Amino acid sequence: MATAIRLCYSASDIGRIREGLGADEVRRLIRKVLELGHFSVLEHASFTFGIEGISRACSHQLVRHRMASFSQQSQRYVKMTGFEFSIPPSIEQDEELVRRFRQAMEEAREHYSEFINAGISAEDARYVLPNATETKLIVTANARSLLNFFELRLCTRAQWEIRQLAQLMLEEVRRVAPNIFATAGPCCESRGYCSEGTMSCGRAKPLKIVEDREVNQGLT
Repeated sequence: MATAIRLCYSASDIGRIREGLGADEVRRLIRKVLELGHFSVLEHASFTFGIEGISRACSHQLVRHRMASFSQQSQRYVKMTGFEFSIPPSIEQDEELVRRFRQAMEEAREHYSEFINAGISAEDARYVLPNATETKLIVTANARSLLNFFELRLCTRAQWEIRQLAQLMLEEVRRVAPNIFATAGPCCESRGYCSEGTMSCGRAKPLKIVEDREVNQGLT
């Protein structure tokens, strides 16, 4: 990434550019492009995650981020007899609701097994599987896409499960690329404004208010 940043403004060859980049200079260059919003160079760094134990409800949100590459466990070919499932925290707070939830999952397991044993293909039997069914994915995304992902999915308005997933992913990339992700987070933290408009939780001013204020002050 630092080489790409330098290359855009250098007449030198790529090999010499790389040789002249020490750790301090790399850190300075990355921080500079993050401040300026020149995010295209961030696409040269990519990260791959092995994700297990999330629900299908969560994975359906995750795969909407089409700037990433996904490989997901197939319910067409993998038989889900005895599938594991996720229980929302709101349900876990009530023992009776947990009992009823588990009962519903067990009934879904039984119905699924009945269809499989009757010779129905896995791709058709899966229609009785609930959104709570756990799945596995391999996900690869570049740094620019991840910064956008963290802005959206670490927002307090994001659904609880994908927000937990985003937090775990952020902790992992910060271990290997702290310069890129030091300030990563929801818009209210990373950019100082809220992109949710009228749906804002109130932690920061909505984007339109920020824009209107800058126009009135002659800043745009």
